[in-house]
Amino acid sequence: MFRLITGRPGPSGFGSASTAEQVTDGIDGSNLTAIVTGGASGIGLETARVLAMRNAHVIIAARNMEAANEAKQRILKDNKAARVDIEKLDLSSIRSVKAFADNFIALNLPLNILINNAGIMFCPFQLSEDGIEMQFATNHLGHFYLTNLLIDNMKETAKVSGIEGRIVNLSSVAHLCPYKKGIKFHKINDKSSYQDKLAYGQSKLANILHANELSRRLQEEGANITVNSVHPGLIMTNLMRHSALLMRILRAFTCFLWKNVPQGAATTCYVALHPRLKGVTGKYFLECNEYKPSKLARDEALARNLWDFSNNLVNASLKT
Repeated sequence: MFRLITGRPGPSGFGSASTAEQVTDGIDGSNLTAIVTGGASGIGLETARVLAMRNAHVIIAARNMEAANEAKQRILKDNKAARVDIEKLDLSSIRSVKAFADNFIALNLPLNILINNAGIMFCPFQLSEDGIEMQFATNHLGHFYLTNLLIDNMKETAKVSGIEGRIVNLSSVAHLCPYKKGIKFHKINDKSSYQDKLAYGQSKLANILHANELSRRLQEEGANITVNSVHPGLIMTNLMRHSALLMRILRAFTCFLWKNVPQGAATTCYVALHPRLKGVTGKYFLECNEYKPSKLARDEALARNLWDFSNNLVNASLKT
Protein backbone atom coordinates (compact mmCIF):
# COMPACT_ATOMS: atom_id res chain seq x y z
CA MET A 1 0.00 0.00 0.00
CA PHE A 2 2.88 2.38 0.79
CA ARG A 3 4.35 1.86 -2.70
CA LEU A 4 0.92 2.40 -4.24
CA ILE A 5 0.39 5.72 -2.46
CA THR A 6 3.89 7.07 -2.98
CA GLY A 7 4.53 5.65 -6.44
CA ARG A 8 7.76 4.17 -5.14
CA PRO A 9 9.17 1.57 -7.57
CA GLY A 10 9.03 -2.12 -6.72
CA PRO A 11 11.55 -4.87 -7.58
CA SER A 12 10.95 -4.34 -11.31
CA GLY A 13 12.16 -0.75 -11.04
CA PHE A 14 8.68 0.53 -11.82
CA GLY A 15 5.66 1.43 -9.70
CA SER A 16 2.21 2.98 -9.66
CA ALA A 17 3.53 6.31 -10.97
CA SER A 18 5.24 4.72 -13.99
CA THR A 19 3.70 5.31 -17.42
CA ALA A 20 3.36 2.98 -20.39
CA GLU A 21 5.98 4.98 -22.28
CA GLN A 22 8.43 4.78 -19.40
CA VAL A 23 8.16 1.02 -18.90
CA THR A 24 8.73 0.37 -22.62
CA ASP A 25 11.46 2.93 -23.15
CA GLY A 26 14.13 1.63 -25.52
CA ILE A 27 12.16 -1.48 -26.56
CA ASP A 28 11.87 -2.13 -30.30
CA GLY A 29 8.74 -4.02 -31.31
CA SER A 30 9.18 -3.67 -35.06
CA ASN A 31 9.04 -7.45 -35.52
CA LEU A 32 5.85 -7.84 -33.48
CA THR A 33 2.15 -7.94 -34.33
CA ALA A 34 -0.33 -7.31 -31.52
CA ILE A 35 -4.09 -7.38 -31.11
CA VAL A 36 -5.60 -5.09 -28.46
CA THR A 37 -9.28 -5.66 -27.69
CA GLY A 38 -11.11 -2.54 -26.62
CA GLY A 39 -8.31 -0.46 -28.12
CA ALA A 40 -10.57 2.40 -29.18
CA SER A 41 -10.64 4.22 -25.83
CA GLY A 42 -9.19 4.45 -22.33
CA ILE A 43 -6.23 2.33 -21.38
CA GLY A 44 -6.80 0.15 -24.43
CA LEU A 45 -6.16 3.12 -26.70
CA GLU A 46 -3.09 4.11 -24.69
CA THR A 47 -1.82 0.54 -24.89
CA ALA A 48 -2.31 0.52 -28.67
CA ARG A 49 -0.64 3.93 -29.01
CA VAL A 50 2.44 2.93 -27.03
CA LEU A 51 2.80 -0.43 -28.79
CA ALA A 52 2.65 1.44 -32.11
CA MET A 53 5.18 3.94 -30.78
CA ARG A 54 7.49 0.97 -30.12
CA ASN A 55 7.01 0.03 -33.81
CA ALA A 56 4.69 -2.95 -33.33
CA HIS A 57 1.94 -3.58 -35.87
CA VAL A 58 -1.24 -3.04 -33.86
CA ILE A 59 -4.72 -4.30 -34.65
CA ILE A 60 -7.39 -2.49 -32.64
CA ALA A 61 -10.37 -4.78 -32.10
CA ALA A 62 -13.46 -2.79 -31.16
CA ARG A 63 -17.23 -2.95 -31.19
CA ASN A 64 -17.64 0.69 -32.26
CA MET A 65 -15.86 1.08 -35.60
CA GLU A 66 -16.33 4.84 -35.68
CA ALA A 67 -14.53 5.15 -32.34
CA ALA A 68 -11.88 2.69 -33.54
CA ASN A 69 -11.21 4.77 -36.64
CA GLU A 70 -10.97 7.93 -34.53
CA ALA A 71 -8.47 6.11 -32.30
CA LYS A 72 -6.43 5.07 -35.32
CA GLN A 73 -6.37 8.61 -36.69
CA ARG A 74 -5.37 9.96 -33.28
CA ILE A 75 -2.41 7.58 -33.16
CA LEU A 76 -1.41 8.39 -36.76
CA LYS A 77 -1.62 12.13 -36.09
CA ASP A 78 1.19 11.89 -33.54
CA ASN A 79 3.03 9.03 -35.23
CA LYS A 80 2.71 9.01 -39.02
CA ALA A 81 4.82 5.85 -39.27
CA ALA A 82 2.53 3.89 -36.96
CA ARG A 83 1.17 0.59 -38.28
CA VAL A 84 -2.40 0.45 -37.03
CA ASP A 85 -5.40 -1.43 -38.39
CA ILE A 86 -8.92 -1.77 -37.03
CA GLU A 87 -11.32 -4.71 -37.02
CA LYS A 88 -14.83 -5.09 -35.65
CA LEU A 89 -15.26 -7.23 -32.53
CA ASP A 90 -18.20 -7.53 -30.14
CA LEU A 91 -16.97 -9.76 -27.34
CA SER A 92 -20.49 -10.34 -25.99
CA SER A 93 -21.32 -12.19 -29.24
CA ILE A 94 -19.81 -15.61 -29.92
CA ARG A 95 -20.52 -15.19 -33.63
CA SER A 96 -18.81 -11.79 -33.71
CA VAL A 97 -15.75 -13.29 -32.03
CA LYS A 98 -15.68 -16.07 -34.64
CA ALA A 99 -16.04 -13.56 -37.48
CA PHE A 100 -13.21 -11.42 -36.11
CA ALA A 101 -10.89 -14.42 -35.77
CA ASP A 102 -11.75 -15.63 -39.28
CA ASN A 103 -11.06 -12.18 -40.72
CA PHE A 104 -7.75 -11.89 -38.89
CA ILE A 105 -6.57 -15.35 -39.93
CA ALA A 106 -7.51 -14.54 -43.54
CA LEU A 107 -5.05 -11.62 -43.43
CA ASN A 108 -2.25 -14.19 -43.07
CA LEU A 109 -0.50 -12.09 -40.46
CA PRO A 110 1.68 -13.35 -37.61
CA LEU A 111 0.46 -12.83 -34.05
CA ASN A 112 2.94 -12.29 -31.26
CA ILE A 113 0.88 -10.49 -28.64
CA LEU A 114 -2.78 -10.77 -27.66
CA ILE A 115 -4.01 -8.25 -25.12
CA ASN A 116 -7.46 -9.14 -23.78
CA ASN A 117 -8.24 -5.64 -22.58
CA ALA A 118 -11.90 -4.88 -23.36
CA GLY A 119 -14.54 -5.05 -20.69
CA ILE A 120 -17.69 -3.70 -19.09
CA MET A 121 -18.28 -2.95 -15.44
CA PHE A 122 -21.15 -2.86 -12.92
CA CYS A 123 -23.86 -2.92 -15.60
CA PRO A 124 -27.50 -3.75 -14.82
CA PHE A 125 -28.52 -7.36 -15.36
CA GLN A 126 -28.87 -8.32 -18.99
CA LEU A 127 -28.20 -11.32 -21.16
CA SER A 128 -26.03 -11.35 -24.26
CA GLU A 129 -27.45 -12.41 -27.63
CA ASP A 130 -26.25 -15.90 -26.70
CA GLY A 131 -28.26 -15.84 -23.47
CA ILE A 132 -25.29 -15.37 -21.12
CA GLU A 133 -25.00 -12.80 -18.32
CA MET A 134 -23.42 -9.79 -19.99
CA GLN A 135 -20.40 -9.11 -17.75
CA PHE A 136 -19.37 -12.78 -17.81
CA ALA A 137 -19.99 -12.98 -21.57
CA THR A 138 -18.01 -9.85 -22.43
CA ASN A 139 -15.21 -9.86 -19.88
CA HIS A 140 -14.46 -13.58 -19.83
CA LEU A 141 -16.21 -15.81 -22.34
CA GLY A 142 -15.57 -13.66 -25.41
CA HIS A 143 -11.88 -13.44 -24.59
CA PHE A 144 -11.73 -17.15 -23.77
CA TYR A 145 -13.14 -18.05 -27.18
CA LEU A 146 -11.07 -15.43 -29.02
CA THR A 147 -7.88 -16.75 -27.46
CA ASN A 148 -8.76 -20.32 -28.38
CA LEU A 149 -9.40 -19.31 -31.99
CA LEU A 150 -6.10 -17.44 -32.28
CA ILE A 151 -3.82 -19.71 -30.26
CA ASP A 152 -2.71 -21.87 -33.21
CA ASN A 153 -1.65 -18.74 -35.06
CA MET A 154 0.34 -17.63 -32.02
CA LYS A 155 1.98 -21.06 -31.67
CA GLU A 156 3.00 -21.05 -35.32
CA THR A 157 4.28 -17.47 -35.12
CA ALA A 158 6.40 -18.29 -32.07
CA LYS A 159 7.73 -21.45 -33.72
CA VAL A 160 8.66 -19.81 -37.03
CA SER A 161 9.99 -16.53 -35.62
CA GLY A 162 11.61 -17.89 -32.47
CA ILE A 163 10.03 -14.95 -30.64
CA GLU A 164 8.11 -15.69 -27.46
CA GLY A 165 4.37 -15.05 -27.78
CA ARG A 166 2.60 -13.22 -24.98
CA ILE A 167 -1.03 -13.17 -23.90
CA VAL A 168 -2.14 -10.60 -21.34
CA ASN A 169 -5.53 -10.77 -19.61
CA LEU A 170 -6.71 -7.59 -17.95
CA SER A 171 -8.19 -8.54 -14.62
CA SER A 172 -8.75 -6.29 -11.61
CA VAL A 173 -8.32 -6.10 -7.86
CA ALA A 174 -12.08 -6.67 -7.97
CA HIS A 175 -11.27 -10.38 -8.40
CA LEU A 176 -11.00 -10.35 -4.61
CA CYS A 177 -14.75 -9.75 -4.39
CA PRO A 178 -16.66 -12.28 -6.51
CA TYR A 179 -19.64 -14.37 -5.46
CA LYS A 180 -19.06 -16.58 -2.42
CA LYS A 181 -17.70 -19.62 -4.27
CA GLY A 182 -16.04 -17.59 -6.99
CA ILE A 183 -17.91 -18.69 -10.11
CA LYS A 184 -21.67 -19.37 -10.07
CA PHE A 185 -21.48 -22.27 -12.49
CA HIS A 186 -25.07 -23.39 -11.98
CA LYS A 187 -26.57 -19.90 -11.69
CA ILE A 188 -24.46 -17.91 -14.12
CA ASN A 189 -27.61 -16.38 -15.68
CA ASP A 190 -29.76 -16.16 -12.57
CA LYS A 191 -31.36 -12.71 -12.45
CA SER A 192 -32.75 -13.06 -8.92
CA SER A 193 -29.31 -13.48 -7.32
CA TYR A 194 -27.49 -11.05 -9.62
CA GLN A 195 -25.39 -8.36 -8.00
CA ASP A 196 -23.57 -6.11 -10.44
CA LYS A 197 -20.40 -5.66 -8.39
CA LEU A 198 -20.07 -9.33 -7.46
CA ALA A 199 -20.74 -10.29 -11.07
CA TYR A 200 -17.91 -8.00 -12.14
CA GLY A 201 -15.64 -9.56 -9.53
CA GLN A 202 -16.62 -13.00 -10.83
CA SER A 203 -15.66 -12.03 -14.39
CA LYS A 204 -12.33 -10.61 -13.26
CA LEU A 205 -11.59 -13.74 -11.23
CA ALA A 206 -12.37 -15.70 -14.39
CA ASN A 207 -9.74 -13.67 -16.28
CA ILE A 208 -7.01 -14.84 -13.88
CA LEU A 209 -8.23 -18.44 -13.78
CA HIS A 210 -8.31 -18.49 -17.58
CA ALA A 211 -4.78 -17.12 -17.81
CA ASN A 212 -3.46 -19.62 -15.28
CA GLU A 213 -5.10 -22.65 -16.88
CA LEU A 214 -4.03 -21.63 -20.39
CA SER A 215 -0.50 -21.07 -19.10
CA ARG A 216 -0.48 -24.56 -17.60
CA ARG A 217 -1.70 -26.15 -20.82
CA LEU A 218 0.81 -24.29 -22.99
CA GLN A 219 3.66 -25.24 -20.66
CA GLU A 220 2.64 -28.90 -20.93
CA GLU A 221 2.77 -28.59 -24.72
CA GLY A 222 6.11 -26.81 -24.64
CA ALA A 223 4.67 -23.87 -26.57
CA ASN A 224 6.77 -20.70 -26.58
CA ILE A 225 3.92 -18.52 -25.29
CA THR A 226 3.43 -16.92 -21.89
CA VAL A 227 0.08 -16.00 -20.35
CA ASN A 228 -0.27 -13.53 -17.49
CA SER A 229 -2.96 -11.37 -15.92
CA VAL A 230 -2.75 -7.78 -14.71
CA HIS A 231 -4.60 -5.24 -12.61
CA PRO A 232 -4.24 -1.85 -14.34
CA GLY A 233 -5.23 0.20 -11.31
CA LEU A 234 -8.07 2.62 -10.61
CA ILE A 235 -8.61 4.87 -13.63
CA MET A 236 -11.66 6.96 -14.49
CA THR A 237 -12.57 5.76 -18.00
CA ASN A 238 -15.70 4.86 -19.98
CA LEU A 239 -15.56 1.46 -18.27
CA MET A 240 -17.17 3.13 -15.25
CA ARG A 241 -20.11 4.65 -17.14
CA HIS A 242 -22.64 2.51 -15.25
CA SER A 243 -21.32 3.72 -11.89
CA ALA A 244 -19.95 7.18 -12.65
CA LEU A 245 -21.48 8.91 -9.61
CA LEU A 246 -20.32 6.18 -7.21
CA MET A 247 -16.82 6.30 -8.68
CA ARG A 248 -16.62 10.09 -8.38
CA ILE A 249 -17.61 9.91 -4.73
CA LEU A 250 -15.11 7.11 -4.11
CA ARG A 251 -12.40 9.03 -5.91
CA ALA A 252 -12.99 12.09 -3.72
CA PHE A 253 -12.03 10.05 -0.65
CA THR A 254 -9.30 7.91 -2.24
CA CYS A 255 -7.73 10.33 -4.72
CA PHE A 256 -4.21 9.16 -3.82
CA LEU A 257 -5.00 5.67 -5.18
CA TRP A 258 -6.15 6.73 -8.63
CA LYS A 259 -4.07 6.82 -11.80
CA ASN A 260 -4.18 8.66 -15.07
CA VAL A 261 -4.55 6.72 -18.33
CA PRO A 262 -0.81 6.58 -19.22
CA GLN A 263 -0.14 5.10 -15.77
CA GLY A 264 -3.10 2.74 -16.12
CA ALA A 265 -1.69 1.20 -19.31
CA ALA A 266 1.79 0.75 -17.83
CA THR A 267 1.42 -2.74 -16.34
CA THR A 268 -0.19 -4.10 -19.52
CA CYS A 269 2.61 -2.71 -21.70
CA TYR A 270 5.28 -3.89 -19.27
CA VAL A 271 3.98 -7.46 -19.25
CA ALA A 272 3.43 -7.45 -23.02
CA LEU A 273 6.82 -6.07 -24.06
CA HIS A 274 9.52 -6.02 -21.41
CA PRO A 275 12.39 -8.47 -22.02
CA ARG A 276 12.79 -8.97 -18.26
CA LEU A 277 9.62 -11.09 -18.30
CA LYS A 278 10.85 -13.60 -20.85
CA GLY A 279 9.60 -17.02 -19.77
CA VAL A 280 7.46 -15.65 -16.93
CA THR A 281 3.99 -17.18 -17.15
CA GLY A 282 0.91 -17.85 -15.04
CA LYS A 283 1.51 -14.80 -12.87
CA TYR A 284 -0.53 -11.80 -11.72
CA PHE A 285 0.91 -8.30 -11.96
CA LEU A 286 0.03 -5.06 -10.21
CA GLU A 287 1.94 -1.77 -10.59
CA CYS A 288 4.38 -3.54 -12.97
CA ASN A 289 5.35 -6.00 -10.25
CA GLU A 290 4.32 -9.58 -9.52
CA TYR A 291 1.77 -10.03 -6.73
CA LYS A 292 -0.07 -12.99 -5.28
CA PRO A 293 -3.76 -12.98 -6.27
CA SER A 294 -6.58 -14.35 -4.13
CA LYS A 295 -6.82 -17.95 -2.96
CA LEU A 296 -9.67 -18.56 -5.39
CA ALA A 297 -7.57 -17.18 -8.24
CA ARG A 298 -4.89 -19.77 -7.39
CA ASP A 299 -7.34 -22.67 -7.23
CA GLU A 300 -6.23 -25.06 -10.00
CA ALA A 301 -9.36 -27.21 -9.78
CA LEU A 302 -11.56 -24.12 -10.12
CA ALA A 303 -9.54 -23.05 -13.16
CA ARG A 304 -10.02 -26.44 -14.82
CA ASN A 305 -13.75 -26.40 -14.06
CA LEU A 306 -14.05 -22.91 -15.53
CA TRP A 307 -12.22 -24.03 -18.68
CA ASP A 308 -14.64 -26.91 -19.24
CA PHE A 309 -17.65 -24.77 -18.34
CA SER A 310 -16.56 -22.05 -20.78
CA ASN A 311 -16.04 -24.56 -23.58
CA ASN A 312 -19.53 -25.93 -23.00
CA LEU A 313 -21.05 -22.44 -23.10
CA VAL A 314 -19.27 -21.63 -26.35
CA ASN A 315 -20.31 -24.89 -27.98
CA ALA A 316 -23.91 -24.41 -26.89
CA SER A 317 -23.93 -20.87 -28.26
CA LEU A 318 -22.59 -21.99 -31.63
CA LYS A 319 -25.43 -24.52 -31.96
CA THR A 320 -28.23 -21.99 -31.47
